[in-house]
Order: sequence, then structure tokens, then C-alpha cells
Amino acid sequence: MPYPTTTPATWFVTGASRGLGLELVRQLLERGDNVVATTRSTDRLLAALDGVRTEQLLGLEVDLADGTAVDDAVAQTLARFGRVDVVVNNAGYGFLGSIEETTDADIRQMFDVQVVGAWNVLRSTIPHLRKARSGHIINVSSILGLTAMPGWGLYCAGKFALNGLSESLAAEMAEFGVEVSIVEPGYFRTSFLTPDSLAVTTEPTEAYPGIREMTQAHLDLQGSQLGDPVKGAAAIIDIAVTGAGPVNQLLGSDAYTYAKARIEALTADIEAGRELAMTTDHS
Repeated sequence: MPYPTTTPATWFVTGASRGLGLELVRQLLERGDNVVATTRSTDRLLAALDGVRTEQLLGLEVDLADGTAVDDAVAQTLARFGRVDVVVNNAGYGFLGSIEETTDADIRQMFDVQVVGAWNVLRSTIPHLRKARSGHIINVSSILGLTAMPGWGLYCAGKFALNGLSESLAAEMAEFGVEVSIVEPGYFRTSFLTPDSLAVTTEPTEAYPGIREMTQAHLDLQGSQLGDPVKGAAAIIDIAVTGAGPVNQLLGSDAYTYAKARIEALTADIEAGRELAMTTDHS
């Protein structure tokens, strides 16, 4: 997008009270931008921003799965700041458990947050970006939106869905001058691997000791992740400021390693199945 230089840009950021979202909001406010930050707790958000000037912050408690509530949040954005320039779909949480151990409630909650919530935000903000013929949509996915691991099936399903809709959206928005980026972080040193952000199956079975071990290994990883959230948030800002870059933007050396391995494995699968694929066309 042509980044506003004479007036502050207005950012609409979901999942803003923890992790990358919180650090992003902090840096944006320090830059002097307008920020609409949705969260489940504005009290927690404001407490986390202690010491940061918040005159240009509009903190809103929004159930993203409620389309009417999202529409109201966007209406409040326009009433307060007059426009929206950058949309960051960042809300999310992790889940560890086998496919067999995942309940109906687990599935619906994950998709409400990762997919339905993001979709509601997009449907509500796109008309304004499209009419302005400018702006940037940044959907924060994960390296697990490109590759999968055992025990992360539900989380991967949500992130794979977010990646799919984002790539379609990028093609749809091109003619309107609206940029779309998918940010795919690796492991960042946030609270993502703590009970606040990482759910664990409530119905474990004895059939998956490996997943239990992997779950504990992830909990033990907390505090030693490679990714720096300060640098990660700065990278997200840079994506919007420059208005350039790939649709799929990895963050973290670990994300790059995982992505390259996935590409190699997928290429091997495609070539291994080529001969059979060629036999299924009409003669």
C-alpha cells in the first residue's frame, strides 16, 4: 500500500494482549500509529502496556466468532480514526493432542478462533480497503500452516485453512491495490508454550506415549525458543511499511528449515506419484 506519511496509519490488530500481537501493538504506539486492538481482556492489555502512551489506542473486547461484534468493532474504528489501513489477524492459540483425542468442542473452538474469526474480520474490513484501493492484510499463520507434526493436527488444520483462504484472498485483492501477506513464524519466545496459550487434550489415551513426550518437550522449551518477538513484530511492521515481499513470509531460522524440508518431501511425493497420476486422464 502507499504507506501514509502525513498522517498516522490505522492498524486493526486481533489477539493483541499477548505474544507477537502485544509486542506489535507496543511498537505501533511508540511509532505514533493509531491502533485498534481486539482482545478478550482490555484490562490485561492495558496492564501489559504499562508505561506506553495509549492516547492513540482503541482497545476492544471482541468475540471474533461473532460477526455482528466484529462489524461493531470496525464501525468503532472508523468512528474514532476515520479509516483502516492495515489489518492483522493474529488471534490464536495452540493445541496438543492426537486426532483421536480431539473432541467436538476442541474442533469448533479452534476453527472459531483461527478461521471463522479471521474470516469475520476480513469480511468486515475488506470493503473499506477495496474502496480506498489501498491497504495491507497480514494474516499471522505459523510454520505449521505449511508443514505438519504429530500431536498438532488440530492446530495445523486451522492454520492450513488460514493459509488457503489467504492465498485466494491475495489473488482477489490484487486488482484493488490491497496487499495480502501470510506471516509464518517458527517458535518465538512468547507465552505461546504456556498454559495461557497452549491447550492440551482433556481426553488423553495410553495409545500415544510419543505425543505425551512431545507435549512435555514443548512445555520444557518455553523460554528457550529461537525467535525474538521484538524483531518479529518489527518485521511485521516492515512488511506493511514497504508494501512489498512474498505472499508467504517466514519468520525465524527454524521456520525456514522446516519449510525447506517440507518442500523437499512434497517434491519427492509428487515425483513418486507422477507415473500413476498420468494414467487417470481420458484417453
